[in-house]
Amino acid sequence: MVKVQLTGPDRNISDKRVLAAMASVPRHKFVPRLLRTEAYGDHPLPIGYGQTISQPFMVAFMTEQLAPRNTDRVLEIGTGSGYQAAVLAGLVSEVYSIEIIEPLGKHAAETLRNLGYDNVHVRIGDGYEGWPEAAPFDSIIVTCAPEQVPEPLVAQLKEGGRMIIPVGPGGNQLLYVLEKRAGKIQSNAVLPVLFVPMTGVAESD
Repeated sequence: MVKVQLTGPDRNISDKRVLAAMASVPRHKFVPRLLRTEAYGDHPLPIGYGQTISQPFMVAFMTEQLAPRNTDRVLEIGTGSGYQAAVLAGLVSEVYSIEIIEPLGKHAAETLRNLGYDNVHVRIGDGYEGWPEAAPFDSIIVTCAPEQVPEPLVAQLKEGGRMIIPVGPGGNQLLYVLEKRAGKIQSNAVLPVLFVPMTGVAESD
């Protein structure tokens, strides 16, 4: 998976720490049993409740764009299966992950706990509001697409921090890297993408 899907000429993931993390996480443990033979394929997979686990390249790309450091505290919006959180867990100090769909969140938390990812904290709730009592965060990763960047997430990002987030309606989304500089957000669109929409408060934003 790492050699073929992540480091080839069309993909170009180069951060050695990210590549090592991708190689170390057992992706098949984060997909439904009936789909485990496809776990390492170059595509997303359904995980139930209309949600998906992103293709390996997208997970690696978003992780690399965060430029994770050992001491970072990261907020993830959209736990899903827990796979992205597991990748981050080997790269940063603490991962705080929020999932709005309760059965998914509980299952992800159990999987992460059983696999020994003790630095991942999972909460059931609306990711639009972030995790205020654990803020500020060195970086934020959003794995569902609102139509606008949620202001609570911007407020919970540290000065100098980075957020990677897909923004836009279905069929017209762009992946943005945001940086907080002198209290202001600098944004850079890096990739056209297709993510499930952010639900909850975001739907009325």
